[in-house]
Amino acid sequence: MRQPDDFPALYRDHLAHLTAGYAAALEATRWDAVVIHSGSPAKRSQFDDQYWPLHPVPHFQHWLPLAEPDCALVIVAGQRPVLHRVATTSFWEGPAPFDAPHVWSQFNVRVARQIADVRDALPKGRVAFIGEDRTRAAVWGLPESAINPPDLLLKLDALRVQKSPYETACLAEANRRAAPGHVALGHAFRNGDASELDLHLAYLRATSQDDPETPYKNIVALGAHAATLHHVTYGRTATGAGSLLVDAGATCFGYASDITRTWTRGAGDAADLFRQLVAGVESLQLQLCDTVRVGLPYEELHELAHVHVTQLLVDLGLLRCSVAEALAHKVSRSFLPHGLGHALGLQCHDVGCALVPPRAENPWLRNTSVIAAQQVFTIEPGIYFIAALLEPLRQGPRATLLDWSLVDALVPFGGVRIEDDLLVLDHGVRNLTRDVLTT
Repeated sequence: MRQPDDFPALYRDHLAHLTAGYAAALEATRWDAVVIHSGSPAKRSQFDDQYWPLHPVPHFQHWLPLAEPDCALVIVAGQRPVLHRVATTSFWEGPAPFDAPHVWSQFNVRVARQIADVRDALPKGRVAFIGEDRTRAAVWGLPESAINPPDLLLKLDALRVQKSPYETACLAEANRRAAPGHVALGHAFRNGDASELDLHLAYLRATSQDDPETPYKNIVALGAHAATLHHVTYGRTATGAGSLLVDAGATCFGYASDITRTWTRGAGDAADLFRQLVAGVESLQLQLCDTVRVGLPYEELHELAHVHVTQLLVDLGLLRCSVAEALAHKVSRSFLPHGLGHALGLQCHDVGCALVPPRAENPWLRNTSVIAAQQVFTIEPGIYFIAALLEPLRQGPRATLLDWSLVDALVPFGGVRIEDDLLVLDHGVRNLTRDVLTT
């Protein structure tokens, strides 16, 4: 796949940044070195002999985008990083294509005949182990106390909060790769009738991805299925539904995009009202993007989203009360139950931005940080018609606050969500999604 022309230079600068950051983290936590394990193949079941595709440990991917099992990346302050690879003679599967040849020149690469051979090449002193497979630490002679030390992990996670220009380029490219999928599905929905499975497969085709390559399982929801926030049990038949919600991304060298769009079709009062709802969520989402600024607590942005959502519900007549009354009764929590967004990077829900617990009324908020330049996160407000959340409203003292005839008319449409990926600048933001997707 295409990659930015200046990618090799950005990558070298990124490694220089990581080298300095790791040296400081090791010194602060009194470790002499760290060994990062790429990961081990995981069985689909203990009763079977098939394995899931490898998803490398993100700390390993922070250094290089190599999806190869049982690699050991050794970092010692002041020394060139050493990458240990284990030779394989397996003829069952071939290695995944590796399209970043410029990576190799940045490491001392050594090939071991077997996993245990790496042990003799490791540095002496206090050596930490970062990885999921604790058995590898034992094979390499590292004690249990050296495995994923929390103080070191905390500092390494902090290095991932503010993205380097290399990481920004990867995230921008991941958005570019995802954009054709959303365009294709919007066109397919408006101009025909396909099943959720058909649409999912069309997204993979349009983005040139295999299912395991996507950053998360594509959410493809027709009609009422959009009320399930993570709908991934695709229907096999066309339904003629009046709405489609697609939450799907792509990856570039391990970095993820996370984009959601909602479309509607058909005629009639209910379809027209839902069309207004989609347009309203689109508008308030853009307002929230424009509100992002350095120094603003992300949770305040989340609270503002509830104000905007409440105003929209009042404007469309779904609420029969004032905005102030609805907010006092927390009605919007039944229509927008999830957090406004999350950090984005090597993990779709990236680390380092949820160190402080959210307020009690925001249990699912995944970003509680104070917004800083070079953070990348999503802004994804939504309004849903979820039976399990609407029923307590219908049966309780707040029932008179809603126009239930309008609510019930929109239940078959499931819900709407609009999601973009934002890079925070010193002044304003760069919308990585709208750079490449205008619909």
